[in-house]
Amino acid sequence: MQRIFLVEDDKTIAKNLTQLLKSEGFAVTHASTQIAALQGLKNNFDLAVIDISLPDGNGFAICTAIKQTINIPVIFLTALADEASVVTGLNIGADDYITKPFRPRELIARIKSALRKSKNVETIFNIENLIIDTASGIVKKDNAEIFLSALEYRLLLVFLNNKGIILTRNRLLDELWDVAGEFVNDNTLTVYIKRLREKIENNPAAPTIIKTIRGVGYKL
Repeated sequence: MQRIFLVEDDKTIAKNLTQLLKSEGFAVTHASTQIAALQGLKNNFDLAVIDISLPDGNGFAICTAIKQTINIPVIFLTALADEASVVTGLNIGADDYITKPFRPRELIARIKSALRKSKNVETIFNIENLIIDTASGIVKKDNAEIFLSALEYRLLLVFLNNKGIILTRNRLLDELWDVAGEFVNDNTLTVYIKRLREKIENNPAAPTIIKTIRGVGYKL
């Protein structure tokens, strides 16, 4: 059964959408706020349907977090029909943008289309003796699963999504702030890079996966 993550603050719309999606054979998890949605990303989903206007934030931040963590298709379902909102949504990685009021059957068709397309997306990455499965959130070293904290895993995904690119410390701090929804300072970043290296590198003192570019930042 495919799993849909629904982020919608209107109780009536959320109830009706949940019933519609379940009638189509989907499992549905609902969140009504940005905070709840970001916390819900620890679970595995196949697609997210997100409203943009939320009582404590916006769907753009949630979309960014999704694309940097579980990387599943995102469909915005929103009353914001202005061109700037549509362009912003698509530019940050949304797979589709539907405005309210919407036609239920069209929404279902677009969800199924996005799910079909997502099957062609690479989800397994091999780096030296590491295997990273972003679909399941599993990381293996020498074929043995290693366990990363949520922030360690998210940090690894930031590097993975920017392979070969030098990332400054400020860029990493910005990425982790967006993803974790919590304050990450420069000292915390140093600690998490050290912990991540201890888990994925054969020799953390001489790392070959996450390299330090002296005076600039880091590079996968």
